[in-house]
Amino acid sequence: MANPLFNALGGGMPAMPNPMGQFGQMMQQFQQFRANFQGDPKAEVQKLLQSGKMSQNQLNQLQAMAQQFQQFLPH
Repeated sequence: MANPLFNALGGGMPAMPNPMGQFGQMMQQFQQFRANFQGDPKAEVQKLLQSGKMSQNQLNQLQAMAQQFQQFLPH
């Protein structure tokens, strides 16, 4: 049985068009977003909360994911 996490990270698939896999693509997209982002991130989050486009529960989940994601970013 194939390991879905291993496959999602690009392992076990020699004919993948992108050798970095999905995780590598996500990291590349994040770095591009980070380089091009303008403004105050906290203010943007507050706007999303106040407009109802994001709930407090969604914010909590994203913050937990971001903390896990930080370990993969260069310091």
